[in-house]
Amino acid sequence: MERRQFGKTDMQVSVLGFGGSEIGSGKTVAEVDEILRSALDAGLNVIDTAACYGDSEELIGRAVSTRRDDYYLFTKCGHASGEGLEDFEDWDPRTIEASIDRSLQRLRTDHVDLLQIHTCPLEVLRQGEIINVLQKAKRMGKTRYIGYSGTNENARYAIRTDAFDTLQTSLNIADQQTIDFTIPMAVERNMGIIAKRPIANAAWTDPNIDKNAYGYSYWERLQQLKYDFLQSGPATALAMALRFTLSTPGVHTAIVGTTNPTRYAQNAALISAGDLSDEEYQEIRAIWEQRADQHWLGLE
Repeated sequence: MERRQFGKTDMQVSVLGFGGSEIGSGKTVAEVDEILRSALDAGLNVIDTAACYGDSEELIGRAVSTRRDDYYLFTKCGHASGEGLEDFEDWDPRTIEASIDRSLQRLRTDHVDLLQIHTCPLEVLRQGEIINVLQKAKRMGKTRYIGYSGTNENARYAIRTDAFDTLQTSLNIADQQTIDFTIPMAVERNMGIIAKRPIANAAWTDPNIDKNAYGYSYWERLQQLKYDFLQSGPATALAMALRFTLSTPGVHTAIVGTTNPTRYAQNAALISAGDLSDEEYQEIRAIWEQRADQHWLGLE
């Protein structure tokens, strides 16, 4: 699998990464072990999770901590969720410090490669205290790099602080505002860029999607965008969507979540053709420019 230089870090990351949100509830260690080992065997070397993803961190630690040299480990902090943080509040510096230590215990490691602030409100970012906590964790060797995960003006403010090594933000065929307004700022600072929700939750595949479903907003947008390639069969549609995200200048890796242990080998095959041609990429961009609602913001 192709690997890309991850901004100004020393990491060469696989273009596909494992997203840990979907394994956070209802999965056994054996099931997660199978999913993660299949991902690593497919060539992925990025595992991205978060303290608030249920049991995700603990399951990852129990499943593949013995293969720690085979992957880069990313997690996120900020939310006062789960055991040990009941008496804390979101974004309190004490919450973040406690969350970091708990994450390391759960993940069965003495450090992560990337520690990210998780969709932090703008007013909290402006206070600067949580950035100081992450920088302290970096100095103490608990993380090698620090990053921000979020969208829109929150992400742009985080970039302008020049405090973060990386940015994780939503980007896909139904979520392109970041291409014009956010990613260029990160590229200018040589930040590592992680695309989340890179296939728009494959929302086009479910004609009966519930209005409360995670991907419903993308489903609505796709009804207006009407990309022809989404009618070309499941494999072609998924390949075009994923390759579009990975073809965006500045993107280094795209995080995909699944509970299907065969999915990563399938995804690796889908992107084996590499980036879209410039003509294919610009056609998708042109449809977005013509048909997208100017009020569509990046989704968290």
